[in-house]
Amino acid sequence: MAPVPLSEDEQRILLEIEQRLTEEDPDLVGKVASTTVYTDALRNLKLATLLFVVGVIAMIWLLGTHPVLAFGGFLVMLIAAVIFERNARRLGKTGVQQVTQNMRGGSVRDYFGSTSQRMRDRMRRED
Repeated sequence: MAPVPLSEDEQRILLEIEQRLTEEDPDLVGKVASTTVYTDALRNLKLATLLFVVGVIAMIWLLGTHPVLAFGGFLVMLIAAVIFERNARRLGKTGVQQVTQNMRGGSVRDYFGSTSQRMRDRMRRED
């Protein structure tokens, strides 16, 4: 089923709602503009990577002196790998493709920044 375009009256009503929301709660508008479908998964991937590195360092550092604590470092690595895998699945093939394509042309921050700028411009648009 093809999407039906909005009538002029519906577009005007939607624009009024957007303008009121911008006036009443600019913090919410900023949060919505800076958040994408992939923001949470990307943040969790970064944290899982950091946790994995911490686990590797702890395991290597403690291996000679405290083998039981070194096993704890291994468990931290295992937990981080599971978190990473689950969030990579949440990100999905499309999300990975979008992120890598945008990293080629600039940084991920540039991608998310331009998205938030487009949303801000859309919210400020006066027709």
